[in-house]
Amino acid sequence: MSEILEIIMIVLFGCSWPNNIITSLRNKSTKGKSLAFLLLIDIGYVCGIVSKFISPTFNWATKWYVVFFYILNFVMVTIDLCLYFYYRSKEKAAAKE
Repeated sequence: MSEILEIIMIVLFGCSWPNNIITSLRNKSTKGKSLAFLLLIDIGYVCGIVSKFISPTFNWATKWYVVFFYILNFVMVTIDLCLYFYYRSKEKAAAKE
């Protein structure tokens, strides 16, 4: 049951990241974004992935999809981080002009 709840949590979190990425692309701004928040979330996903790799009871043959969703979410947050740095550099360049 705990694995099912973990999967539901990861999938629900994962539903929010595409929206966050789309908002970044539309706004072309870092306003409303928190670098610390994005970094902490990415670190949390890395910890979740590593926990599966070091768990002696994790069954890779039947539970690989849990790691897949952790990795998918990590990639989406990383994309949003890249957009953050890209738009932040543009904002700084515009401020200098």
